[in-house]
Amino acid sequence: MLALAILGFLHDEPLHGYELKERIKALTGHVRAVSDGALYPAINRLETAGLLERRIEPGSSAAPRQMLSLTDAGRAELLRRLRTPSEVEITDRNRYFTVLAFLRHLPDRAAQAEVLRRRLAFLAAPATFFSRGGERLRAADVDDPFRRGMFEIARATSQAERAWLEETLKSLLDDA
Repeated sequence: MLALAILGFLHDEPLHGYELKERIKALTGHVRAVSDGALYPAINRLETAGLLERRIEPGSSAAPRQMLSLTDAGRAELLRRLRTPSEVEITDRNRYFTVLAFLRHLPDRAAQAEVLRRRLAFLAAPATFFSRGGERLRAADVDDPFRRGMFEIARATSQAERAWLEETLKSLLDDA
């Protein structure tokens, strides 16, 4: 998720580390904080892999800063990851939102639609938070109001997301 966010934000424009961290924090910080101990090693791995490069630029009012930008290989890797997200990037809401945040960079509407179809298929599959005796429990089967709340919130969120996915898929396919 972190590497994808780095590639996605650098696709938009070159950034220095602090700006990149702030953008990632705005995207995912509500569920997973971005620490320097995770960000800078990820940047180093992507640089070593030839996916991004650094250059020194004068600071606006302070010391010079290292600007990060994507290489052609980094752009290709971003597109590959967007075209074929892993199963967990489809099923985990937070990882999926990271894919969704950058899906516009994928130039092929059919490829965008395929990612959305995969998410829609995942949402259509039966799911539950709890089971008893090997059987899935539904909201009506749960006495605990807090657990029942989990079901109700998940159902409402899923319905809203499915409606958006269906509308967006129709729009993508109509425009193709």
